Amino acid sequence: MSPPAEQPPRYTRYRARPRLPSHREQDPLPAPGRAEPRRPRSGRRAPGRGRWRPSPARWLARLTPRRVLLGLLALVLGWLALSLLLFLISSHLERTPLPGNVSAELSSAGFPLSSANNILVLGSDRRQRNSREPGAETTGFGRSDTIMLIRTGGGHSARLSIPRDTVVEIPGHGLQKINAAHEFGGPAESISVIKSWLGIPINHVIEVNFENFPQLIDAMGGVNYKSGCVVSRLDGGYIQGGYTLRLTPGTHHLDGKQALAVARTRKNLCAPQETDLQREEHQQELINGIKSQLLSPSSFLRLPLIAWNTPPAIISDMSGPQLLGLFAGLAIGGTPPTRVLRPTGNIILPSGEEGLTVSESDRRAAVAQFMSG
Repeated sequence: MSPPAEQPPRYTRYRARPRLPSHREQDPLPAPGRAEPRRPRSGRRAPGRGRWRPSPARWLARLTPRRVLLGLLALVLGWLALSLLLFLISSHLERTPLPGNVSAELSSAGFPLSSANNILVLGSDRRQRNSREPGAETTGFGRSDTIMLIRTGGGHSARLSIPRDTVVEIPGHGLQKINAAHEFGGPAESISVIKSWLGIPINHVIEVNFENFPQLIDAMGGVNYKSGCVVSRLDGGYIQGGYTLRLTPGTHHLDGKQALAVARTRKNLCAPQETDLQREEHQQELINGIKSQLLSPSSFLRLPLIAWNTPPAIISDMSGPQLLGLFAGLAIGGTPPTRVLRPTGNIILPSGEEGLTVSESDRRAAVAQFMSG
């Protein structure tokens, strides 16, 4: 009997419903070893490049008021941090130190921002070596043309100017004008004489470096200064290679050279009757102009430049952080009224010069007002 014939295998057929081809099915297969590129869910491609970038509308949708404020805050803080860093670097590299004997005459105090500090500000009449002004001091310490006390920190804010022709007792030299103390022994002698005469402690001293002072004013963009008629010739005036200042009555925007001339003017040819009292008032008015300029919006844009040029214009015992605390205290403390230690009489010195005297009662009253400010 023959074997049965083999039957063909049975298959079950399934039929799928027809569908439209998808985009994924139409895309070509990626090359071997290369991942399939990701496609963005929205936006557009940059011209000529395969990278996706958000559309402008999407960027605008992300700019919420909160994000804008946070961005502006970050810019402001970064600008301030840059200025702070430049100030600290400049104070370390560019600041001129005081003589070593100054520290022995100073009294200790807390941080200038949080604690009350008495700062003595001095400006010497010593001229540059190439000065052609007749009788100009080009060597030694020179006399102190500017003598001002500033009390700041811990909520205090006061200023007191001492006329340079005020007569005091200087040990080893007898009765002398108070500005001569700087010539005899530099800032240390000035501190010793002033603190003994007024009976108050002096915590820090600042000398204005007049050689670098104009660069600081120019870095600030100049300062506004209100005055009457002023005509003065410094270092002999233009004729002798110096500088001549001419101001009409009113408010002027001074550059660095003009501001330095105001600070150093001793004789106003436009008003010969002016005394040292008016000169001290002019200096305090200049300081007010500098402070107002520093607090103006335009100075914020110039802040890094100002920060770099400030330490070279200052000769002080204070470190960079202490100077920052001082400036912050001055900014917070407001603008105190202009006060000058006014003389009550005159005296003729053995040299034949005429000096100014201040009664003990008036001196005590001025000191009490200063310390309570």
